[in-house]
Amino acid sequence: MAESKQADRHIGQTKGIRNHDHDLIHELSVRLDAIWRYDQYIANAETEKAEEARALWEDIKQQDLQTVERLKGIIRDHVRNNDF
Repeated sequence: MAESKQADRHIGQTKGIRNHDHDLIHELSVRLDAIWRYDQYIANAETEKAEEARALWEDIKQQDLQTVERLKGIIRDHVRNNDF
């Protein structure tokens, strides 16, 4: 047990970027992956005649597309201001 604690002691000490910048990049990646899947979810709902589910996935996709643009804008501003 003591050996495991020693091995884990320094995890996370080295950072390539600040936490909030990492959070922005991570969330952008998560949202991009989700958007990529929504087309399949929409197609599944169309095939199974699940109109309410299809509308839900289309709404969520549009919301995530807007969020992606917002995240990209914030990241872009940080980079332009040399604050990244």
